[in-house]
Amino acid sequence: MKIPSKGAPRAKVIGTMQAYRDEDADAARARLFSLVYATRPDVLDLAKEAFTTFFSENALNPMAFPSLRRMETEVVAMTLELMHAPEGAAGSMTSGGSESLLLALKTARDWARAERPQIAHPEVLLPATAHPALFKAAHMLGLRAVVVPIAAGFGADAAAARRLVTGDTILVVGSAPQYPHGVVDPIAELAAIAAERGILCHVDACFGGFMLPWVEKLGHAVPPFDFRVPGVTSMSADLHKYGYAAKGASTVLYRTRALRKHQFYVHADWPGGLFVSPGVLGTRPGGAIAAAWAVLNYLGEEGYLDLAKRAMSATQAIASGVRDIPGLSVLGDPVMSALAIGTRPDDTEAPIDVYVVGDLMSARGWFFDRGQAPPSLHLTVSPAHEAIAGEFLADLRACVEQARSSKEQPQGKAAIYGTLGALPDRAFVRDALLELMDGFDAPSGPAAS
Repeated sequence: MKIPSKGAPRAKVIGTMQAYRDEDADAARARLFSLVYATRPDVLDLAKEAFTTFFSENALNPMAFPSLRRMETEVVAMTLELMHAPEGAAGSMTSGGSESLLLALKTARDWARAERPQIAHPEVLLPATAHPALFKAAHMLGLRAVVVPIAAGFGADAAAARRLVTGDTILVVGSAPQYPHGVVDPIAELAAIAAERGILCHVDACFGGFMLPWVEKLGHAVPPFDFRVPGVTSMSADLHKYGYAAKGASTVLYRTRALRKHQFYVHADWPGGLFVSPGVLGTRPGGAIAAAWAVLNYLGEEGYLDLAKRAMSATQAIASGVRDIPGLSVLGDPVMSALAIGTRPDDTEAPIDVYVVGDLMSARGWFFDRGQAPPSLHLTVSPAHEAIAGEFLADLRACVEQARSSKEQPQGKAAIYGTLGALPDRAFVRDALLELMDGFDAPSGPAAS
């Protein structure tokens, strides 16, 4: 393709975009359990208006746009308060969880260079269930990722983490919760290990940061996970997940301003002027900052508690219904509005392939992620799912019965996940995934079929 020699009419451009969008997963009817955090239409409309109001502004230069500086400062301050940060804490807004995690690891690396210069090959302890963005960040920053195994309940094995700490360890990471099963890692134990060794501890609350505090206030049991835990030195929390802000909004938070300084990049010798950047991005879209500020102030505690109550109601209904379906189980003990559906190892009837169930549900218009080790279907539950929980469970029960009685070989995603997940040669699997990604923009690639 090339840029058209003559521009198309506005109506045609919008119409083509809408036609493209018709092929997307259906978030509007709450049949999507991943990627989109469905909320009330009025919240979505406000976020859109705030985003477009600051559509052209650039937070690269806070002196040119003091409105963005003020809104970002207030968003960070509200998030720090929500995470029970102490006096003197600080943070920044970022473009998303991946940037927040990259900055947290960059901060740890540069802190170690200043405070532990004898460490030539720094290591970070990451649970096996930690988000892949952490492993990607370690790879990009030249840090050795040491994998902490998972205990029986799918949380990080704190005893194993203690054994894995060496003189080269600079950071211990825990998730609140981890994404695959919705389980909160033993943050207090991991942070205590870090404190004993005089190193840093980061809590990845990108997923749960704007849900767990409300779940706790609603009276549900939530393990300690935030700055109330001694030894936690930094946290990350996404606003564009359960904060219901526009995509492109997260936060990275530090117990002290001195620690946050290791996040910044400064270049003082550029002929174009003095340059300082708080994060990875240069140009920083103002719309995402404005939308986050607007939604936080519009919903307030009362609004967030109501949305959390609805999401938890839907989660509990779905979890209870899943446990009532013969052969299925909820993996681990999820704390908030996320769960993984697996099979029961003691099932005495014909075995169920949960990936086949997933494909059958997809044929009925439901979309969710597939997990592995063990095989599972992952649900991120939003307030909008409260209205369709019964419909979902009815379809799930029917698909389980169909999968149990089917004699056909798995096809589609079931075949892909079943085959690749079982291969012991993980290098081969990585190569296969690279080829898959490389083919998405090819005319005959996966996106065209």
